[in-house]
Amino acid sequence: MAELIDSLPEEERVILTLHYMRQLSIAQIAGKIGVPERAVSAVLASARARLSSAFNFPSGS
Repeated sequence: MAELIDSLPEEERVILTLHYMRQLSIAQIAGKIGVPERAVSAVLASARARLSSAFNFPSGS
């Protein structure tokens, strides 16, 4: 799992780590890195899709 996370693009890896490991909300992450909340949500969705694809899980909508 660590290798998969390390293989993500840096932006996805950072946001994923802040959200799941540091338990920051989307609003907190947006404030911390200076981007809109919708951008954080989009990056999280992209990271989740990459990880789901790597594990061959169906993507949930």
